[in-house]
Parts: sequence; C-alpha cells; structure tokens
Amino acid sequence: MTMSAGWYLRRLSRMGPREVGGRAGDAARRRRWRSEPPPCPAVTGARFTAVLPAGAIAAVPAEAAKRLVAEADRLMDGYAEFFGVDRDDLADPDWWRDPKTGRRAPAGYAFDVPYRDEDAVGDIKQIWEPSRHQYLTVLAAAYALTGNERYAERVAAHLRSWWAANPPLRGVHWISGIELGIRLLSWVWIRRLLDGWPGAAGLFEGNPVALEQIWHHQRWLAAFPSRGSSANNHVIAEAAGQFAAACAFGWFPASERWRSGALRSLERHLRGNTFPSGLNRELATEYHGLVLELGLAALAEADAAAVPVPASVRLVLLRMTDALAAVVDNRLRPPRQGDADDGYGLVLDGPGTDRWASLLATGDAVFGRLAWWPAVTGGDVRTPLLAALVRPYGKSGAVTRPARRPGHFADAGMTILRGPGEIWCRCDGGPHGFLSIAAHAHADALSVEVRHDGVEVLADPGTFCYHGQPEWRSYFRSTLGHNTLELDGGDQSVSGGPFLWTRHARSRVLAADTFNGSVARWSAEHDGYQDSVHRRRVELTAATRELRVVDEVRGPRRAVRLAFHLGPAITADLTGHRALLTWTRDGEGRSAVLDLPGQLSWRAHRGETDPPLGWYSAGFGRKEPATTLVGTGFADGTEEFTTVLGFRD
Repeated sequence: MTMSAGWYLRRLSRMGPREVGGRAGDAARRRRWRSEPPPCPAVTGARFTAVLPAGAIAAVPAEAAKRLVAEADRLMDGYAEFFGVDRDDLADPDWWRDPKTGRRAPAGYAFDVPYRDEDAVGDIKQIWEPSRHQYLTVLAAAYALTGNERYAERVAAHLRSWWAANPPLRGVHWISGIELGIRLLSWVWIRRLLDGWPGAAGLFEGNPVALEQIWHHQRWLAAFPSRGSSANNHVIAEAAGQFAAACAFGWFPASERWRSGALRSLERHLRGNTFPSGLNRELATEYHGLVLELGLAALAEADAAAVPVPASVRLVLLRMTDALAAVVDNRLRPPRQGDADDGYGLVLDGPGTDRWASLLATGDAVFGRLAWWPAVTGGDVRTPLLAALVRPYGKSGAVTRPARRPGHFADAGMTILRGPGEIWCRCDGGPHGFLSIAAHAHADALSVEVRHDGVEVLADPGTFCYHGQPEWRSYFRSTLGHNTLELDGGDQSVSGGPFLWTRHARSRVLAADTFNGSVARWSAEHDGYQDSVHRRRVELTAATRELRVVDEVRGPRRAVRLAFHLGPAITADLTGHRALLTWTRDGEGRSAVLDLPGQLSWRAHRGETDPPLGWYSAGFGRKEPATTLVGTGFADGTEEFTTVLGFRD
C-alpha cells in the first residue's frame, strides 16, 4: 500500500504548526544523515552492573520455566510463528525476507525504503517482528534458567548476524522508532539474562560492533521522536527503550543526556497517553497492555540503576493496573476494542502464558492487589524477574485506590455491566481514539461486546491486518464490522487512510448505573451521521438474565443496517427475527435466544469475501469465518429497534 498525494494532504491537515515544524526538521536531518554515519565514541572500562538480584531466577515457578524451555527448544530447531505465519527458518534467519510473500526488502538508505508498499518490500510486520529480538530474550531466559550454554551461543550468533546485516541507517530495520526502542529493551534483558555466561561481556561491552549499534540506536531515537499527532504508543516504546539502554548501557558521553531526555519524554507521554481513570487513551486494549509492559520495564531499569523517577510514573502504572483488573471478565480477558497487532513490550515467557494474568501478577507484586481484584492463578517467568528489580509501591496505603471494582470509566466512555452466570458486557460511549488522527480507532461508537463465562457471544471481530490488504483493513475497522448501527451504508467516522481518521464521531454517555443489584443500565448517543443522532440504551436484568438493547435514530428517514457479530464458538439458527445461539464451555452445552427487531429484515452472513462480512480475527494476521446477523431496513426518526439477548440455564 503506497500513500497518494491526497493522503499526504489529509495527513498534513491533522497536524499543528509545531508538529509541521518538527517534521520539517526531521526531513532536513534525514537528508544530512545520508552521508557516512559518524563513528561511535571510544568506550573504555565499560561494565554491565544492572544484573538480577540473587534469588530472582530461583523464584520462577517450575511450570512457567518448563513452558519457556519448551519454546526455547522449538526456537533452537528453527521454528516460530509470527502473525499466523509458521516459520522453519529461524535457526539462520534472513533478516530482510518476508516469508509470507517471499519478497525481500530492498537495501539502501533506510528512509528511502518504501516500507508501506507490500509489492516492493513484502509484509513489513513479518520482517520487523523477528528483529525486535524478543525470541532472543526467550532463549536468553532459557540460558538463565538452565545454564545450558547452547542457548547463549545461539543468541550470540544471531545478534552478530543481525548487527552485520543491518549497519546503522542501512535498510528496513532503521525506519521506525518503535522497532528501535523495543529492540534496545530486548538487548538490555539479553545482556542481563546472559550475565552468567562467560561470553556475555565479549558480546556486548567488549564488542565494538555492539557498542556501535547501541550508540546509533540511541542517537537515532534522540533525533527522530514520534511527534504530535503520532505521539501514541510509539513514543512510549521509543522513550522506554532509550531510557532502559541509557540506564543499563550508560557507557557513552551522551548517556546521561539521553537518559534524562528519555525519562522526561516517558513521564510526559505516559500521562498524556493515559486517562486519569487508568485506561489507555487510544482505547485499543492491546496497546493498554503494550504501554503497561513498557512502563514497567522502564521502571525496572530505573530502580536497578538507582535513577529517581517522578512519582507520576509509578502512579500512572498503578492506575493502569487497577483499571485492567477492573475491566477483565471472569477468565481475565479484557475488552477487545480498537486495533490490536499482538505487540509486546518485553517477552520472557513461552506460549500458553496469559498476558493479562501476567500483568496482574506483576501488579500484585509491585503495587499490591486490592480486595476486589480477580484471582490470578498460575505463574509466569517475567513477573518474578521484574519484581526483583522494581521497588514496591502503593502497598503503604498512601495512594488512594478504588475501594470497589469500578464499572464505569467516565473519561474513557467505557462501561462494564456484569450479571449472574458470569455475564459480562462492555458498552462503548467514549472518544473516537486518541489525538487528531485517532490512528488505532475503529468506527465503533455505541458498540457492545457480550460474553458468558468468558465465551464471546456478541464479539468485537478484531483487527486482522494493517498494511497491504486495504479492503480487509477497511472492513475490520468499519461500523458494519462492529455490534452497532450503520446509516446509509457509511461509517460513523470518516477514514482518510489506514491509520488516519479525518472526521471523528463524538459520543456522549447519558447514564451509567453499574452497581444496581437488579438492573444495570447504560445509555449513550453519538453524532457521527450528519443530521441524525444514534442513541442506544442497554439494560442487563439479573433476575431474568436478559440483556436488552434499544436503538433509536433521531433525524430524517435513513437506511439502516444493524449488525450483531457472534463469537467463533457460537452456532446460530436464525428463523425470522429470532436466533437460537448454542455453544460449549468446559464440555457443557450452553444456549441463548437473540430476539431481533421485527422492523428489520434479518440475514446471517458467514465468511463472505465480496465484500467482506462474517469474520473474526483472534490475532494479527489471522482470521476465521464467524456468523454475523445483519438487519436491514429504514429508520424514520420515530421508532425504536429493540434487541433482547436472553441466556438460558
């Protein structure tokens, strides 16, 4: 996907004068940097001191260690999976090749590489992901857990290979700051986890190539921070990686300056990216997890190096953790909202480790759990290692925290209704994403998401892709692609590109009562359709285990499509205006009845491609057919459309 002149004009229109000036300076700097990069300053007497405290490795639960070592052995055999693509070439990877398309990114000056053009480069996510080196942190952790030097030797071989193939400013891996920031964080942890290996110092502080790479990564990040309308999770990753490296690898004349600048940026943008309630302002749950992971990892480096951090950093991370504990369902799964690209800040675990349980376990270790927090079972590798470095905070009672589980987050416009039988319902009445471009938002105003004992009944279909497949990108972020109401065949918000919205629907929550013991209620409206207002009311009645959704459109007569996307585990038998929903949980059959508005004509769609309709994406790069019920008709400004979802025993 290449960007047209029109896209650049639309993108420019979402920038303020300061951002335009900053980007002009970046462009001039990129032209100057075309010449031979300067050499890394001489480094003498460098030592790595940010080691794990004694006993940290011994605190890793046996089952978590077993999972990690199994994954490390799979990686040693060359096998991995990235975004739905199985790899068998990871024993000796080609760092520039996309295995999905078979294309290889072109060489040359980094900023000349057309990374958005899949025809020229391949799938950029497939190329970038292994070079975050998070699979190498897994191998390094396997060495730390077992003492088996074959893991360490493989890590060293791959780092030397990567450094040789990717000299500073050459090629596809020197384009995006988030990649450089996360890669630096991985290198810090690789050095830490290999500390007992005799070759560790020779691989890092005693290696001129490694020193040059570390220095140039930090020089790049200091020169090209994400700016203005792009200062979302990317700038957090850039600041966290730069700060971690400047703390742990503080061997350069500029290290103190880089460290203080990165800390200022991290503090400012953690606050800026987070609502006071603790939810991430992008309103994309995966990025809440990513930012929290990055913040905790940066905090670990600060405490390991005895670098003071502003109190606001710990407070924001505490609030993010409490907010996560508040919104998860009974299986510890958070809402599926907005974009998700399976991005992690720090990977120290094998598959099968629950990301959200891990974050809550770390939150317990660092901040202390509250009485209303859900129970977390099992264990992971990352929590005891982070907790060994981070100074405990929040357990003294000096910080005010919610006395009971919040159900309504007014600043984020998110409301969680809970009912008997582990009924969980998310209602969306929040802003359309973050900053002027709302890059990771979907056109999902007033959408609902409903689960029963963790099973997605009315599901958010997910994301699937970013680049290269514009028709799928458009579908998964469209209004029709969510459990809400569409007017006249258009989206509530206007897209200007795959990460750009030029007009944002404005939502307003009218009422939210989540603590009523008998009936939980929510209502909201949005103005995304000119001359019309869509208003929705949701009621969850405990006694009858019924969820009632009432939609009304105020304004002139409009064509309506009302969509309900069923989770991939749900089978639907649609007869007229009633659908019988069935599924299995833990070997037991479950069912519900969905009574749909009779004024609309209903049809079930599944796995359609022209145009796309009836799909679910469990993760980035993966999609599967799922049933979507769509009702079509007209709204004349006077009637209500009532949907009732009733759960059976």
